[in-house]
Amino acid sequence: MKQLLLGASALCALAAPAFAADFKFDPALLSEHIKVLSSDAFEGRGPATPGETKTVAYIEKEFKAVGLQPGGDKTKSGRAWTQNVPLAEFNIEGPVAFSVTAGGKTQSWKQGEEIAIRAPETGVNRIDLKNVPVVFVGYGVKAPERNWDDFKGVDLKGKIALVLVNDPDYETAPECKTPCDFGGKAMTYYGRWTYKYEEAARQGAVGFIVIHETGPASYGWNTVKNSNTNAVFDIIRKEPGKVHAPIEAWIQRDQTVALFKSAGLDFEALKKQAQTRAFKPVTLLGVTFSTAFKVEAKHVISHNVVGVLPGTRHPNERIIYTAHWDHLGVGLPDAKGDKIYNGAVDNASGVSSLIELGRAFAHSPRTERTVQFMAVTAEEKGLLGSEYYATNPVYPLATTVANLNTDGAAVNGPAKDISTSGDAGLTLQDDLIKVGKDHGRYFTPDARPEAGGFFRSDHFSFAKQGVPALSFHSGQDLVKGGVAAGKAAGEAYTRDRYHQPADEFDPNWDLSGMAQDLSILWDLGTGLANSREWPEWKPGSEFKAARDKTQTARK
Repeated sequence: MKQLLLGASALCALAAPAFAADFKFDPALLSEHIKVLSSDAFEGRGPATPGETKTVAYIEKEFKAVGLQPGGDKTKSGRAWTQNVPLAEFNIEGPVAFSVTAGGKTQSWKQGEEIAIRAPETGVNRIDLKNVPVVFVGYGVKAPERNWDDFKGVDLKGKIALVLVNDPDYETAPECKTPCDFGGKAMTYYGRWTYKYEEAARQGAVGFIVIHETGPASYGWNTVKNSNTNAVFDIIRKEPGKVHAPIEAWIQRDQTVALFKSAGLDFEALKKQAQTRAFKPVTLLGVTFSTAFKVEAKHVISHNVVGVLPGTRHPNERIIYTAHWDHLGVGLPDAKGDKIYNGAVDNASGVSSLIELGRAFAHSPRTERTVQFMAVTAEEKGLLGSEYYATNPVYPLATTVANLNTDGAAVNGPAKDISTSGDAGLTLQDDLIKVGKDHGRYFTPDARPEAGGFFRSDHFSFAKQGVPALSFHSGQDLVKGGVAAGKAAGEAYTRDRYHQPADEFDPNWDLSGMAQDLSILWDLGTGLANSREWPEWKPGSEFKAARDKTQTARK
């Protein structure tokens, strides 16, 4: 194993381990894990369901079989295989009554069709709203550091706001003068629907309803419907009302346009205004919403599964590999009547990667730093398992070297390039690029930065706490078919399978590319685990300050 040179830059320091050729990732083993975890027997791997029990048991068994040690919560006899993750679960009981009054006429909307309402995360047992006024608040952004305020002091108490998805630069980036107001085409956190809902609570609104448009959302209505009409989870909060408003929902674009028209407004014209600082909130005169439904709220315990290989010289320093084990469970049926959201690519493939990375490390010379493998829960519910670990860490984050996350693996064969979710200002990404080059792969920045991928995977929970973190992706430039084939495959997956029952195991997949990708992740991790390097956030990164606060712990 080649050591990293002390004092060398991150870009030059990482070298592929000398024993890299000694271990070969087996596509057959990768395939078997995906096939098992995404089978109907695991019921879509919903947290706090029988599917979780089976999933956690399988991962524990495989972690132990490949040679890992338990690294979870402390017990009287040592360590458990799991970290308990206390969550609040919210379910809508029975049907949702939702009606809209516009232009003096009232019509009913169906849950999952015109609108998709999430079960409220405020702990209430019933929602009953009648004739609530509706206000359009543009992108719903309040960003003092960008001199941007979509609210302009409007009082939203007792009102529901309609809000655009993404941030203004999604539409204006091609024409905006440098620098753009929100950094260009790549989505900022202000563009994420999670931010919109957080802002609803801060503004004191009854709720925010996000207007769905496929382009700026980066996925179709089926994904919205399937992701928001089943059980909703949150970490247990003392005052949930400070974080969530009673109504968090999505609305179809066509319905939105019709509502604006009934109020004498032009949706496209107001959307254009919302892309400027001069925008002011607009009340939809004569438009009101009414809804009523019951809510079941309960506390549950879910689990992160944690396996470790202690380091030989610096066991208190660790590299953490993560992948989320959960998917959407059992939900609304598709056109074929299938109710099980198997989540084969998303993310049985990531868990398969995690298990086989564990095998590679366990069957190779032990590294100087500890290597940790963690399958986290409730990613699909808002990155909750990783957030819980990052705010209640089993091991100190100050001496956590890096987090390497996998969310969706390559199933369409080898690629010539590699990528990440979002473009991080991070020396860890430079390290990845260097290792990829050693493997004959070039780096392609996130092909869809406007989709906000950096905020949509579990590495983000670590990044928020300052830990250098990235989520690895195979590239789009496929050996068979090039960029065109890779792009077509990605678009087809997003359109036809993402967060749908159709995300099922396919025995015809070519997982040789997945095996090659894991060799890169393995080499990157072993290089870090046998070095004294501490990856850093680059100047200007919003995560640098949090990391710098703990700098003395790494000396």
